[in-house]
Amino acid sequence: MTTAGQRNLTLAILTLIYVFNFMDRQILGVLAEPIKAELGLSDSQLGLLTGFMFAIFYTTVGVPVAWLADRTRRTWVIAGACTLWSGFSAACGLATGFATMAAARIGVAVGEAGGVAPSYSLIADLFPPASRARALALYSLGVPIGIGIGTAVGGWIADAFGWRTAFVVVAAPGILLSVLLLLFVREPVRGKAEAEATPPLGAVIGRFLRSPPLMLVSLAASLGAFACYGLMAWLSAYLIRVLGMTLTEIGSWLSITLAIGLGLGIWASGALADRFAHRNPRMYAIIPGVALAIGAPALVLATLAESWAAALPLFGLALGLSIFYLAPSVAAIQVLSLPGERSTASAIMLLCLNLVGLGGGPVFLGVVSDWAMPAHGSGSLRVAFFALVPVFLIAAAANLAAARALGRVATSAS
Repeated sequence: MTTAGQRNLTLAILTLIYVFNFMDRQILGVLAEPIKAELGLSDSQLGLLTGFMFAIFYTTVGVPVAWLADRTRRTWVIAGACTLWSGFSAACGLATGFATMAAARIGVAVGEAGGVAPSYSLIADLFPPASRARALALYSLGVPIGIGIGTAVGGWIADAFGWRTAFVVVAAPGILLSVLLLLFVREPVRGKAEAEATPPLGAVIGRFLRSPPLMLVSLAASLGAFACYGLMAWLSAYLIRVLGMTLTEIGSWLSITLAIGLGLGIWASGALADRFAHRNPRMYAIIPGVALAIGAPALVLATLAESWAAALPLFGLALGLSIFYLAPSVAAIQVLSLPGERSTASAIMLLCLNLVGLGGGPVFLGVVSDWAMPAHGSGSLRVAFFALVPVFLIAAAANLAAARALGRVATSAS
C-alpha cells in the first residue's frame, strides 16, 4: 500500500475502531455511580473492575496475540478482536453483581488485547519515520474521541433508559467496523528487514528486557498512564459525588472536556515529537516529562475548585498533560524495534503500561477513597485525587531517566 489515499483510509478505519475500543473500555467509569448503587459495589470493587481486573487479562493476552499478528494477517487479528470485545461489552449490561460484571469485563479485556498493538505495527509500516509520530497521534485520537462520545452517549442514554441499555448501544457498532476493516483494508508490506527479522517470541522479549531505552520508555509511559487512567476512571464519579453534577450534565459537559483536553494533548505531543525527536531522540521522553511536571499543579488547582464549572477546564488541562506520554512513547518503541517485531514490542510496552497504569491507577484511587471515607464522607475522592499528584512528579522524573538512555542510543548510533 503506497498511495496517500490508501494510507489515510487505513488510518481512518483503524482510528474509528480505536474510538469504539475506548468507548467500550471506559464507559464503566462513566456509569460508575448508577452501577454502584444498583449492584451494591464498593469503590475498591469499582477500581478493580475499571482497573486491575481488566488490565491483567488485557496485558497478558496481548503479548501472544501480538506475536501472532507479527506472523499472520494483522487485519484478521484486529477484526476478530473488535467483534469479541463488542460482544462482551454488550454483555456488561446483563450483569447482576460483581462476579458477572467481572466476567463480562474480562471478555472485553481479552478482545481488546488484539486491537492496539497490531494497529501500531500496521501504521508503522505505512508511514515513514518523519511522519510516523503524527500518524500514531492521529490514531491515538481514538482515545479522547471514544471517551468523549462514550461519556456523552453513555450519560444521556443511562439517564433516559438506564445504564444497561447504554452498554448495548455503545457496543453494537463494533461488529460493523470489523466487516469494514476486512472489506477495505489490505495487509501492507512489512518493513524492508521483514524477510530476515522474524525472531521467536522469546528472542523478542529477551531483546526488549536487555534494552535500557525500551525498558525506561515503557516504565515512564506506565507511570504517566497510572496518573491518566486513574483520573479518567474516577472523574465522572468525583464530579457527581463531590461537586453535584447530574448524569445529563456529565454527558453534555464532561464529554466535551475529555475530548478537547485529551485530544489536544495527544495531537500536540505527536506533533512536537515529529518536530524535534528526529534530530534529538531524547525528546521522545523530554516532551512528556515536562508536560507531566506542569500537570501536577493543574491537578491540585482542579481538585481545590469548589464548583464543577471551575473544575472542569482545570481537569481537562491536567488530563491533556498527563496523556502526553502516549504518542511519543509509541513512536519511540517503533523506532527502537525491528519491523518484524513491532507488534510484539508494542504489546510488551502495552503490557507494562496497562498493568501499571490501567491496572494500578483506578484501584489506587478507589482504595484511597475507601480509606478516607470514614473521615471525609463524600469528599473522600478529593483526598484520593490529591494522592495522585506525586505520581505526576514521579512520572516526570522517570521520563528524564528515559531521555538519558535515548541520548546514549543516539550517541552510539552516530
